[in-house]
Amino acid sequence: MNIRFVYMTAGNLEEAQRIGRDLVSASMAACVNILPQMNSICVWEGKLEEASEVVMIAKTVETRVADLIARVKTLHSYSCPCIVSLKVEDGYPPFLKWVAGSVEKL
Repeated sequence: MNIRFVYMTAGNLEEAQRIGRDLVSASMAACVNILPQMNSICVWEGKLEEASEVVMIAKTVETRVADLIARVKTLHSYSCPCIVSLKVEDGYPPFLKWVAGSVEKL
């Protein structure tokens, strides 16, 4: 089924909810989990940065990842958003089948 979890971050809860709703409404993700509070520490443009961010995890299939990434990029406020696709190796078959059936292109 080639299920993928797409890990993303957003600058605030409202942005994450807007992106999540859009992805599910467009059948690019079966579900988007939003974890509202995370602290990030990184070097950005040569400077140590610390920020509060929101984590999003979208459940989709491999064939939808490129479209999902493109859509998130157009909706996102960051110039270089974190969007990483992770292959799901195994899981509960009925759940994996639901994800695939929710987002596969016809």
